[in-house]
Parts: sequence; structure tokens; C-alpha cells
Amino acid sequence: MGDWWIIVTKVAISPNLHCFILKPEEVRQHAHKGINEKGEVSYWLQPNKYHTAEYSEAWHRIGRGDA
Repeated sequence: MGDWWIIVTKVAISPNLHCFILKPEEVRQHAHKGINEKGEVSYWLQPNKYHTAEYSEAWHRIGRGDA
């Protein structure tokens, strides 16, 4: 599902977007699993799992992309 996950917040409410940069393994590690009353499974990230200094505007984790 890609090399990087980029979560963008404040899109509709502010011209100052806030981005969080995670690797797919980190998304899997932090994903919350839910099961509804029909037995259907879903996964999502709680904001407190990605809204951290480690991932906030961490573009240096990706680098320039030409390496």
C-alpha cells in the first residue's frame, strides 16, 4: 500500500495544513481494530497514535526521493 503514508489534517478549516509521515509498518503497528455488531472488521488510526512529534511534518524521513 505504498512506501509512505501521509496523513493531512486541517484541510477544510485552515490554509496551514498539518502533515504526518509514517511508514506502512508504523500504520499497521498503531492501527485500531474494530468489529461492529454484524461482525464486520475495520481498522483505523486514532489521532493520538500519529499526532506526535516523531511523525509531525517529518519530511526528512522520506528524503529527496532521488537516492
